[in-house]
Amino acid sequence: MTTAPDMSKPRRILSVYLPRFGMEHWEIRARRRGETLDPEKPCALGLDTPRGPVVHAVNPAAEAQGIHAGARVVDMRALCPDLRMEHADLHAEKHALERLMLWSRRWAPWSAMDGRDGLVLDVTGCAHLFGGEEGFLSTVEADLARAGMSCRLAIAPTHGAAWALARYGTGAAICHDVYDGELAALSVRALRLHGETVTLLNRLGLKTIGDLLATPRVPLTRRFARNALEENPLMRLDQMTGKLAEPLTAPKDPPRFVVQSRLAEPVQDPTEWIPQLAEELCTHLHDEGKGLRRVHLTVYRTDGEVSSVTCATSQATRDPRHIARLFDGKLESIDPGFGFDLITLIGSATEQIGTRQTRLDRKPDHSEATARTIDRLIARFGPPAVLRPKHTPRHMPERQEYWQTALASDAYPTPINLQRPCRLLEHPEEIRVLYAVPEGPPAQFSWRKLVHRINRYEGPERIAPEWWTDRASSRIRDYYRIEEQYGLRLWIYRNGLLNDGRGFDPLWFMHGLFL
Repeated sequence: MTTAPDMSKPRRILSVYLPRFGMEHWEIRARRRGETLDPEKPCALGLDTPRGPVVHAVNPAAEAQGIHAGARVVDMRALCPDLRMEHADLHAEKHALERLMLWSRRWAPWSAMDGRDGLVLDVTGCAHLFGGEEGFLSTVEADLARAGMSCRLAIAPTHGAAWALARYGTGAAICHDVYDGELAALSVRALRLHGETVTLLNRLGLKTIGDLLATPRVPLTRRFARNALEENPLMRLDQMTGKLAEPLTAPKDPPRFVVQSRLAEPVQDPTEWIPQLAEELCTHLHDEGKGLRRVHLTVYRTDGEVSSVTCATSQATRDPRHIARLFDGKLESIDPGFGFDLITLIGSATEQIGTRQTRLDRKPDHSEATARTIDRLIARFGPPAVLRPKHTPRHMPERQEYWQTALASDAYPTPINLQRPCRLLEHPEEIRVLYAVPEGPPAQFSWRKLVHRINRYEGPERIAPEWWTDRASSRIRDYYRIEEQYGLRLWIYRNGLLNDGRGFDPLWFMHGLFL
């Protein structure tokens, strides 16, 4: 089971630097289109800028010939005449990095994007699942390599320290002390500073983080007091050393209930692993006294993509067989790609439930069976296709119920009122009165081509119009519960009163049936 980081433990932050992300993403898309790429041929991606096209990303062959990002394309073509130039799609790169950020949650539940070419993860309490931090870094590097991404990695107590080591350190780094010599030897650029601030520090003779640590703070505080956080070297230094908090802001909080299955080799169908995952998830739910309302099955593909399917329940459940059956017929929507090697089952919405006795006569309670049937219908036909009534307090009987999706948490059957019929006609049907009783119901009436003679009646129950919604011409209704000669118990009403000044003589309608 995966949980949120334990804040009682020292924080461990993983920084993932993807130095060739733009080019590698373009190469992956090109191969998916069926294009054959020659790694020995120099290739670069360009962007249009006010000063003309500039290089955005390069492959290793182009880098070996001196092509670098930020240079003008016209200068690089002069340096390398056979350079292949393609247009960079920054929008597609951003979405690809977002998908990679979600895919990276195969290692730890907290992840976020870090600029345009990096990820940051809070891996506190996760490394032991991979045999320690060295094994963790090896797993991350191998998984990214299979996805076609090169990377540089670092784990440190703070985001700033991990960022610096990943981008300016030597290889994969594991840092336990933010004041160690490797960090101190890095350039001040490793503090996430740019442009004029770096130039000014170099002019002052402060070229490394160690130089900055050894310098008295008061003069530097006065010099950079008005600088924003991004260009204030002292605040960046405090973030790196942990004196200034820098919380990791993930797009979504990690779910509390997660179980996963790591596979030795990529597979195409997760069906075989769902029952066991459901068992594990329900065990954790039972320990916490929770029931499941929404569950996500997610597969992590070897090419760096994520595919998932979601199921919901009409009431909280922790029955593993029922949860497993919810995915029947829905797994076809999962795109396995070239295979996936990690499957997770996530309980994203839960409710508190307890063990309770619902009947005193030891007979089975059919409410849970009904809920499971509703869940399977929803899983097969979709939430909009399965509705149930919702009661609302209104004066007019036909307005007291409306239909809403069965998944709504407040969707319950209408409360029973013995004074009202169990079944209402969708539209009241006019009846033809043959013989009327003054100030009472008709003695005889014709409805659906049959003559009905009233033996007994109760009423009237007077219901006034809803003046805040109805027209001014709406009339009062007098409802009667009647029993006719064949034993049918019906609910009829007279629409209006004699001489009420709101239309012609009152009309009679059939509105409901008592069963």
